[in-house]
Amino acid sequence: MSLYKKQTKNKKEFVPVDWERAEKIKEVLHYLYEINKLVPIIVEGKKDKKALREIGFEGEIITLHSGKSIYEFTETITQKFEKVVLLIDWDEKGEELYSKVGENLQGMWEDFAGIRELLKLLCQKEIAEIEEIPKLFMRISGQNLDVTQWEE
Repeated sequence: MSLYKKQTKNKKEFVPVDWERAEKIKEVLHYLYEINKLVPIIVEGKKDKKALREIGFEGEIITLHSGKSIYEFTETITQKFEKVVLLIDWDEKGEELYSKVGENLQGMWEDFAGIRELLKLLCQKEIAEIEEIPKLFMRISGQNLDVTQWEE
């Protein structure tokens, strides 16, 4: 998909490519933002964490790639938290990690599994990494993503 811009007296006016989908992405991420005030989010890497911070997430975000084995990582998580959100990329490597981490954290993340699935669906096959969500949102809506504000 490409951005569609139309000429208006020497001004280029942005026409959203997929405003409805952008709004749904923002709605899901705002819901996650609210959950993150109480529940930590586990992401794959530093770039994913940085992208979430840039769009307004303020709660605890834990990076999976911290030098520990998956077993050590999940042991630490189970000792510190009751619930977590697994927001791991949905590329091939991410799906494998999601499965392994999910097995080790059984009973802690399943309540929030639908959030990742919704994001996967809304991002379609355009992106497969959390870090790319802000760019996708800009591309389809023409706006920066800010999850802290929501108008109903």
